[in-house]
Order: sequence, then structure tokens, then C-alpha cells
Amino acid sequence: MLFSQRKKLKVTLLHLFVLCSAQHSEQPETRQVKGIVGTFFYFPERVLNSGNLLYGDLGSIAQVYPGKQSNTNLEKRYKNRLHWNNVTGVFTLSDLQIYDSGVYTMENTDEGMTTHIFQLTVYYVLSKPQVTVHDDISCSVMCSVENGREVTLSWYKGGEILNQTSSPDHNITLSLPLKLDEQNRDSYRCEAANPVSKETAVVPHSCIESDPSKVTDGDERTRDCLIIAVICVLVASGLVGFAIYLKKRRDRHSHADSPERKQDDVQYAEITHIKPAENQEERTGIPEMESLKDNPNLTVYYTLQLHHMPASEDVDTA
Repeated sequence: MLFSQRKKLKVTLLHLFVLCSAQHSEQPETRQVKGIVGTFFYFPERVLNSGNLLYGDLGSIAQVYPGKQSNTNLEKRYKNRLHWNNVTGVFTLSDLQIYDSGVYTMENTDEGMTTHIFQLTVYYVLSKPQVTVHDDISCSVMCSVENGREVTLSWYKGGEILNQTSSPDHNITLSLPLKLDEQNRDSYRCEAANPVSKETAVVPHSCIESDPSKVTDGDERTRDCLIIAVICVLVASGLVGFAIYLKKRRDRHSHADSPERKQDDVQYAEITHIKPAENQEERTGIPEMESLKDNPNLTVYYTLQLHHMPASEDVDTA
């Protein structure tokens, strides 16, 4: 009797073990899915007639009833954002937010009971990283971007990654410095990436233009032409200035040799009028002589002219 009971107990335990093993083996695999803030997320499985959608510890957030009826406003946080299409049977979550990340379980009772589990992770779209120059000569640069979930910041040269950084603190700004080589500076780029987006920034032109390898033969010819042009302008300016100097000098000599200049060099002597002697007959009645009395400082030439004129008149009279 006791042996029979023990045997039955063993069989029961064996059945329980097999049942638990079967249930464990049928546990659905969790599928990793991604979403972007502000966009729509379409759950990849459908509920056509009846079923439930559950979220983490909140439990059921949407229900589908036979007859194409549904209730998707079971939770306030999903109100007017969670929808079920009665034709396709697809659940849609709109205006995704970071806090929508988590584990969603879809129970489909259309034909028996099937379960699907989704691990949803919502990400921000990255902004473009900024590259700033700390030193134009050595071309030391810094690349920065706002941090977020699973963000990495990397420097590349061509297809080769030079260095990379990330941080679990989502409230900081990621920064990554780099000193560029003198050659091929335009082959560097800074890249910010997360699972849903990627943005790239290039090295500023101030560094690329100072790259010695970027000085081409055309640039050298242009530089030589500019130098020659500057020299020609300087020589022409010197010749024009010298010509002006010679012209001014020639004008000064011409002015010095002119009759007007010679007349200006004539010096006049002061003449003192001498009263005629008593035995000398004084000429009277000549207006010019009367003016000579009044102005004794007249020139010798003028006085001689005055003396000559009366004498000429006497000869003519005679």
C-alpha cells in the first residue's frame, strides 16, 4: 500500500516537471525594437478579434473585444496616443516619448493564446556635432555634441577611427579633442551616433587652408603674379614721383632765368635832390620838374628823362 502511494507520487511529480518544462520552453523570446521621439511606433504583431496589450507593471493598457471593438484609453499616459486599427489589427503608439521605453506584452486570443513580448527603446535624433578650433597653426580642434541614450562621439581619418568617447550621464555634453596632422586635414571628420541617427561634422576651413599640402601649383603661380604686380606698382610709383620732382626743379630754374626775375633783382639807389646853385638858372614852368621837387626820391632814370625832355623841346624851338 505504501509502495503504491510512493509510485503515484513519483508519477505526479514527473508530470509536473514535464509540464513546467514545456511551459518554460514555450516562453516567448523578447524582441528588441526601437523608436524615435516624436514619431509613430507600429507594433509588429496583430490582434484581429480579441486580445490585450500590456505594459510593464501597469498591466493592460488596451483591450480588443470580439466584434471589432477596442478600448485604448485604459491608461491616462496613453490617452489619444494609443490606437488600434480594426482592419489591419495593428496597434500604433504616436508622439513617442523617452518614458514610453519599456517592455510591452501582446496577448492574442484569436486562435488559442499566443504571446509576444517587445522591449521598446526610444531615442532622440542627434543634433549635428560642433567642431571648434583652439589653435589655427597647429590645428588643435574640439568636437562636441549633446549627450543622450547610447550616444558615441568619434573622430575619423578617412575610414579609420582615431578615438571615441561616451558617457552614461545623459545630462552632459560630450567633448572629444584632437590635434590634426599637417597633411590631408580635409580627410578628418567628427561623427556623433546612436542606434537611430548619425550626424557628421568636418574640420573648419581655417585649418584646411593652413594645410601645407593644399598649396597647389596654381596657388603658387597666383602668389608669384601678385608679388610681381606689387613690385611693378612700386616701380611705377617711384618713376612718377621722380618725374614730378624733375619737372618742379626745371620750373624753378626757368623762373629764375626769366626777365621778370632779373628785373626783380635790380636794386634802386636813393637819390637826394640837390638845390640848384644861385648862378644856375632854374627851370620853371615844367610840370614834371615841379613834381620832382615834391618827390625827391624818384629814380635816376626818371630824373634823366625829365632833364632830357626840356632840352629836346628847346632844340625844336630853336
